[in-house]
Amino acid sequence: MNIQHRLAELGITLPAAAAPLAAYVPVVVAGGLAHVSGQLPFIDGKLVTGRLGEDVTTESGAAAARACGLMILAQLQAAGLLDRVERIVKLGAFVNSTADFTDQPKVANGASELMVEVCGEAGRHARSAVGVAALPLGAAVEVDAIIALSPA
Repeated sequence: MNIQHRLAELGITLPAAAAPLAAYVPVVVAGGLAHVSGQLPFIDGKLVTGRLGEDVTTESGAAAARACGLMILAQLQAAGLLDRVERIVKLGAFVNSTADFTDQPKVANGASELMVEVCGEAGRHARSAVGVAALPLGAAVEVDAIIALSPA
Protein backbone atom coordinates (compact mmCIF):
# COMPACT_ATOMS: atom_id res chain seq x y z
CA MET A 1 0.00 0.00 0.00
CA ASN A 2 1.35 3.42 -0.92
CA ILE A 3 -0.13 5.83 1.60
CA GLN A 4 1.71 8.85 0.17
CA HIS A 5 0.14 8.19 -3.24
CA ARG A 6 -3.31 7.68 -1.71
CA LEU A 7 -3.06 10.90 0.32
CA ALA A 8 -2.15 12.78 -2.88
CA GLU A 9 -5.13 11.21 -4.70
CA LEU A 10 -7.40 12.38 -1.89
CA GLY A 11 -5.85 15.86 -1.84
CA ILE A 12 -4.77 15.44 1.78
CA THR A 13 -1.66 17.17 3.05
CA LEU A 14 -0.40 15.92 6.39
CA PRO A 15 0.31 18.49 9.09
CA ALA A 16 3.76 18.84 10.64
CA ALA A 17 4.17 16.22 13.36
CA ALA A 18 3.53 17.75 16.79
CA ALA A 19 6.28 17.67 19.40
CA PRO A 20 5.59 15.70 22.59
CA LEU A 21 4.06 17.69 25.47
CA ALA A 22 5.86 15.77 28.21
CA ALA A 23 8.35 12.94 28.87
CA TYR A 24 7.46 10.48 26.09
CA VAL A 25 8.21 9.80 22.43
CA PRO A 26 5.62 10.05 19.64
CA VAL A 27 6.22 6.55 18.21
CA VAL A 28 7.69 3.34 19.60
CA VAL A 29 8.25 0.29 17.37
CA ALA A 30 8.24 -3.12 19.03
CA GLY A 31 7.46 -6.56 17.63
CA GLY A 32 6.51 -5.26 14.18
CA LEU A 33 4.00 -2.78 15.64
CA ALA A 34 4.21 0.99 15.80
CA HIS A 35 2.61 2.35 18.95
CA VAL A 36 1.68 5.98 18.32
CA SER A 37 1.20 8.16 21.39
CA GLY A 38 -2.08 10.02 21.81
CA GLN A 39 -2.41 12.83 19.28
CA LEU A 40 -4.38 16.02 19.78
CA PRO A 41 -6.57 17.69 17.14
CA PHE A 42 -5.10 20.63 15.27
CA ILE A 43 -7.20 22.16 12.49
CA ASP A 44 -5.55 24.97 10.51
CA GLY A 45 -2.80 25.03 13.15
CA LYS A 46 -5.24 25.65 16.01
CA LEU A 47 -5.96 23.14 18.79
CA VAL A 48 -9.62 22.11 18.94
CA THR A 49 -10.67 22.53 22.56
CA GLY A 50 -13.90 22.13 24.49
CA ARG A 51 -16.22 19.47 25.77
CA LEU A 52 -18.65 17.31 23.83
CA GLY A 53 -22.18 17.70 25.19
CA GLU A 54 -21.35 21.22 26.35
CA ASP A 55 -19.73 23.49 23.75
CA VAL A 56 -18.58 21.11 20.99
CA THR A 57 -21.03 19.39 18.61
CA THR A 58 -20.75 15.74 17.66
CA GLU A 59 -19.90 16.80 14.09
CA SER A 60 -17.12 19.13 15.28
CA GLY A 61 -15.86 16.35 17.55
CA ALA A 62 -15.71 13.95 14.61
CA ALA A 63 -13.75 16.56 12.61
CA ALA A 64 -11.37 16.87 15.59
CA ALA A 65 -10.95 13.07 15.69
CA ARG A 66 -10.15 13.12 11.97
CA ALA A 67 -7.50 15.76 12.69
CA CYS A 68 -6.05 13.41 15.33
CA GLY A 69 -5.95 10.67 12.69
CA LEU A 70 -4.05 12.95 10.33
CA MET A 71 -1.57 13.68 13.13
CA ILE A 72 -1.11 9.92 13.68
CA LEU A 73 -0.17 9.59 10.01
CA ALA A 74 2.10 12.65 10.31
CA GLN A 75 3.92 11.04 13.26
CA LEU A 76 4.43 7.86 11.23
CA GLN A 77 5.78 9.96 8.35
CA ALA A 78 8.15 11.86 10.67
CA ALA A 79 9.42 8.53 12.04
CA GLY A 80 10.07 7.25 8.49
CA LEU A 81 7.41 4.55 8.85
CA LEU A 82 4.54 5.71 6.64
CA ASP A 83 5.67 3.55 3.68
CA ARG A 84 5.80 0.49 5.97
CA VAL A 85 2.19 0.65 7.20
CA GLU A 86 0.63 -2.75 6.62
CA ARG A 87 -2.55 -2.43 8.70
CA ILE A 88 -4.22 -0.16 11.22
CA VAL A 89 -4.64 -2.55 14.15
CA LYS A 90 -6.33 -0.41 16.82
CA LEU A 91 -7.34 3.16 17.58
CA GLY A 92 -8.10 4.47 21.04
CA ALA A 93 -10.27 7.59 21.10
CA PHE A 94 -10.61 9.68 24.23
CA VAL A 95 -13.44 12.20 24.09
CA ASN A 96 -13.60 15.16 26.49
CA SER A 97 -17.30 14.95 27.31
CA THR A 98 -19.99 15.66 29.84
CA ALA A 99 -21.32 12.81 31.99
CA ASP A 100 -24.52 12.58 29.94
CA PHE A 101 -22.86 12.60 26.48
CA THR A 102 -22.99 9.10 24.98
CA ASP A 103 -22.01 9.59 21.33
CA GLN A 104 -18.27 8.94 21.79
CA PRO A 105 -18.38 6.28 19.03
CA LYS A 106 -19.77 8.84 16.55
CA VAL A 107 -16.95 11.22 17.45
CA ALA A 108 -14.31 8.48 17.09
CA ASN A 109 -15.68 7.68 13.62
CA GLY A 110 -13.85 10.78 12.37
CA ALA A 111 -10.51 9.02 12.86
CA SER A 112 -11.79 5.56 11.92
CA GLU A 113 -13.31 6.65 8.63
CA LEU A 114 -10.10 8.51 7.73
CA MET A 115 -8.05 5.33 8.18
CA VAL A 116 -10.37 3.38 5.87
CA GLU A 117 -10.39 6.23 3.34
CA VAL A 118 -6.59 6.28 3.26
CA CYS A 119 -5.74 2.58 3.78
CA GLY A 120 -8.78 0.78 2.36
CA GLU A 121 -9.53 -2.59 3.97
CA ALA A 122 -6.19 -2.44 5.80
CA GLY A 123 -7.57 0.62 7.58
CA ARG A 124 -10.37 -1.33 9.30
CA HIS A 125 -9.38 -1.72 12.92
CA ALA A 126 -10.38 -2.54 16.46
CA ARG A 127 -11.24 0.51 18.56
CA SER A 128 -12.13 2.00 21.91
CA ALA A 129 -14.12 5.22 22.28
CA VAL A 130 -14.09 6.48 25.85
CA GLY A 131 -15.55 9.58 27.47
CA VAL A 132 -13.17 11.39 29.83
CA ALA A 133 -13.50 14.37 32.18
CA ALA A 134 -10.52 16.29 30.76
CA LEU A 135 -7.70 16.05 28.21
CA PRO A 136 -4.32 17.80 27.92
CA LEU A 137 -4.55 21.51 27.03
CA GLY A 138 -8.36 21.25 27.12
CA ALA A 139 -8.42 19.27 23.85
CA ALA A 140 -11.80 17.99 22.71
CA VAL A 141 -10.41 14.63 21.53
CA GLU A 142 -7.21 12.57 21.70
CA VAL A 143 -6.50 9.46 19.61
CA ASP A 144 -3.70 6.91 19.87
CA ALA A 145 -2.93 4.00 17.57
CA ILE A 146 -1.32 0.62 17.08
CA ILE A 147 -0.12 0.04 13.51
CA ALA A 148 1.25 -3.17 11.97
CA LEU A 149 4.39 -2.56 9.93
CA SER A 150 5.93 -4.50 7.07
CA PRO A 151 9.55 -5.61 7.63
CA ALA A 152 12.16 -2.93 6.99
